[in-house]
Amino acid sequence: MTAVLPATALEPDFDERAMAAAIALGRRELGTTAPNPAVGALVVRDGVIVGRGATRKGGRPHAETEALQHAGDLARGATLYVSLEPCSHFGVTPPCAQAIINAGIVRVVSAMDDPDPRVAGRGHRMLREAGINVTLGVGAVAAHRAHLGHILRITRLRPEITLKLAETSDGYAAGGEHDRRLHITGLAANNRVQMMRAAHDAVMVGIGTVLADDPLLTVRLQGLEARQPIRVVLDTDLRLPLRSRLAATAPETPVLVICADDASPQAEQALKRTGIQIARVPRGSDGHLDIEAALNVLARRGVTCVFSEGGPKIAARLIELGFADECVVFTAPKPFARQGVPVLSSAARAQLENPQLYALIEDAHAGVDRLRRYERVW
Repeated sequence: MTAVLPATALEPDFDERAMAAAIALGRRELGTTAPNPAVGALVVRDGVIVGRGATRKGGRPHAETEALQHAGDLARGATLYVSLEPCSHFGVTPPCAQAIINAGIVRVVSAMDDPDPRVAGRGHRMLREAGINVTLGVGAVAAHRAHLGHILRITRLRPEITLKLAETSDGYAAGGEHDRRLHITGLAANNRVQMMRAAHDAVMVGIGTVLADDPLLTVRLQGLEARQPIRVVLDTDLRLPLRSRLAATAPETPVLVICADDASPQAEQALKRTGIQIARVPRGSDGHLDIEAALNVLARRGVTCVFSEGGPKIAARLIELGFADECVVFTAPKPFARQGVPVLSSAARAQLENPQLYALIEDAHAGVDRLRRYERVW
């Protein structure tokens, strides 16, 4: 059977614009769909969007079935734009590829193959075998960026890591030993950080940040209170205080502490009594946690994207070990003007500023603070 293409398929840039809209629709759900990717889908008929959908909380329902349901009978003879290959396997729900076939869609524009071995090209093949015209690769770069957490979890057993750094204009993240805590950024930057937290499955810090700042690490912007990522602490020797704000709020908002295999069993039991979850991983050669093993733990728990706010030491290790996929640097206009704790080691700073390793994709302002966003060069 030969599919009849809608007239809109002949417009030179229509596919790109429709796919960009589908990707943007899916990205709105980042931080809510784990362990599944945040996919966006549009049903278009005669140049008009007649159905739209995005993966919902917890990964179900999928974007394609949402869009098809929204379109109803108007899906017959229409084009479906989807940011990731439709699934082809039976899981909690039937395959999206079969739903697309049943709905009478005549053309599917898909940004990329799904690396999940349960799919991996089978969804596209299933559509083609049913006589549906499949266009693959439209918006692939943007889709790869949007689904990077899913891709890395499947192919490397680790989540995507976004690293947030805040520094004074002379490069410091904190003061000296008895003057560590600094309020560096302003309200606009702080609100931007809250929004970034809400778009991730987990917020991660090191124990040094907890001991110095006693952070809460929750999303507190009005309207986003329901989006609470799991809070993760890298705590080699289980030093997290039982009276910390993290421990006090663990029953309401989950906290996962990742410690070394040989950390104190007594400390573990005490933390568990507060509601904190504990996971153990080996120590690395430097005596600290094996970072890769810790990220593997998160991936196995279904975490696809992590927002790291974990201080200079954790930041440097993530960059130097090649795990920082995106780095967001807020720079305040004022210097610290005395000796403090550098936001990054010289080696990590050199890597971040190496254009062969990281591309500067945004240079803007958040209120009075400068915002620079770097992405790893793949």
